[in-house]
Amino acid sequence: MSPEKPMEAQMSVDSLYREDIFTDQRVGTVRRMTPVRSDGSDDPARAVIFIGQATVMTPMGSLPLSFELPAKTLAEAVAQFGPAAQQAVEEAARELQELRRQASSSIVIPEAGAASLKGMGGKGGLQLP
Repeated sequence: MSPEKPMEAQMSVDSLYREDIFTDQRVGTVRRMTPVRSDGSDDPARAVIFIGQATVMTPMGSLPLSFELPAKTLAEAVAQFGPAAQQAVEEAARELQELRRQASSSIVIPEAGAASLKGMGGKGGLQLP
């Protein structure tokens, strides 16, 4: 992608889905993604996809989670929601721990000229050319 030609947002008529949302208004939502043709009719050649969504509160605020539910029916997706949400929480916690580890072990290299600051080997104050 070049700065002269911005990316065009173009939908694929071969990848359209109708979205239905189901919630218990307590734990989360299940999105049923039903494949459709370009005229809006169901496309039975492609499988229905179920996606679970939940929000977890962390010390830094809310963390939205989204995870696939390998189900064939809404009832199966609802039954799988709890274990899949728990797995998504555990994976997110592992990713956050890894990001913290990487951040704490990163080496900070001062920019050129930073050594001339007081306490860094300079004569005090900023050194001007």
